[in-house]
Amino acid sequence: MNQPNANLSDNDSEALRSEYLHRLTVEAEALDEMNHVNNLVFLQWCLKSAGAHSKSVGWSSDRYRELGFGFIVRSHKIKYKIPALLGDEVVVKTWVAGMERFSSKRRYHVIRQRDGRRLAEAETNWVFVNLDSGELAEIPELVATAFGIQR
Repeated sequence: MNQPNANLSDNDSEALRSEYLHRLTVEAEALDEMNHVNNLVFLQWCLKSAGAHSKSVGWSSDRYRELGFGFIVRSHKIKYKIPALLGDEVVVKTWVAGMERFSSKRRYHVIRQRDGRRLAEAETNWVFVNLDSGELAEIPELVATAFGIQR
């Protein structure tokens, strides 16, 4: 298995954060023919919140590319509870629920801000890979600790 060179200097980030809140407002292009947010849009929201969370703890897509390693999706699971509608203000709460040697589990709660109702719950299983070869790679401790994970 490939192993990244984890000697890149650690970012001067603030205290470790375990949760990240990604705020958005439902736009017309997010709606389906039923005037509800399209199912795929929920997935896009989750992926965008994951990227924003990673960037907020010092791991932008540029930093992963510099390292030559990064996360790719292995699987998604989404449970839709109630629809999101045009103009709804939504918060995607996301956190890394755990990390193994080569993989990471991230969870999401999609919440309507005005009443706090949960619109959806999701989970993504990510694997850490060599970006050139696509082979699995061990997640460096530097990456795990950025997300508040102690292994």
